[in-house]
Amino acid sequence: MFHSLILGRKKFGAQGWSRNYNFNDGDLTICGDVLHNYLANYENVPYNDLKYIFGEIMYGGHITDDLDRRTNRTYLEKLIKPEILQQMILTMYYPGFKSPDPMKFDREKYSNHIETALPTEVPQMFGLHPNAEIGYLTNQAETLFSMIQQITGGSGGASGGGAASKLYDTIVFILEKNPEQFVMIDLFVKATERPPFIVVCLQECERMNNLLKEIKTSLTDLDAGLKGTLNITEAME
Repeated sequence: MFHSLILGRKKFGAQGWSRNYNFNDGDLTICGDVLHNYLANYENVPYNDLKYIFGEIMYGGHITDDLDRRTNRTYLEKLIKPEILQQMILTMYYPGFKSPDPMKFDREKYSNHIETALPTEVPQMFGLHPNAEIGYLTNQAETLFSMIQQITGGSGGASGGGAASKLYDTIVFILEKNPEQFVMIDLFVKATERPPFIVVCLQECERMNNLLKEIKTSLTDLDAGLKGTLNITEAME
C-alpha cells in the first residue's frame, strides 16, 4: 500500500511531489525481500528498522527535497506499525477504509480483496485536498485533445490554416504536378533499334511509371484516409 501511495502521488504533479522521482517496481521488490528477511530472522518485528530502510535508503534514496522526505516518512509512520494489522481505520487516506483481519485472510483472499473491494481512488487517499485532482484531470483532458488533434492532423479551418490544411494543399500540389505516365507501347514501337542506351532509357521509363503510379496511389489513399473514407494504415502514417 505504501508503494501504491508513493507512486499515486506522482499524478498530481508538484502537489504530489516537488520533483518527478524515479520510484519503480525494483524498489518494491527489494523492500519486499528486506521485509521477508527481517520477518524470518527476528521474533519481534523491528518496525523502526524497516521504516528507516524503506524511508531513508530504498525509497528515500530517490528523494532530494526535505519536505518530500518528510512526507515519505509520514506515510511510513502511519503504515509500518502493528495497528495496521488490527482493523485500524485509515482515516488519513480514505474514510471507512480498513485493513482486512490477518487472522481471517490468507494471501489469496488479500489479493481478491485488492482486486474487488478497494474503494474508488480519490485525492483524500493520498492526504491531499479534493481540489488536487482538478489539475490532474485538466492535464489529462488537454493531453487527450492534443492527441486527437495530432491524429486528425489538426484543425484546418476555412482560412486554410492548420496542419491538416497544409497537408491537403501539399497533396493537391503534388498530384497536379505529377506528370502522366509514359505510354510504353508507343516507346517500344519507336525504338526499332535497341543499342545499350535505348535499352537503359526504356528500363528507366518503366521504373518512372512505377514511381508515378505509387505517388498518385499513395497520395489518393492518404487523402481518402484524412477524409475518413479509408482507414489510416501504417503506410499512410
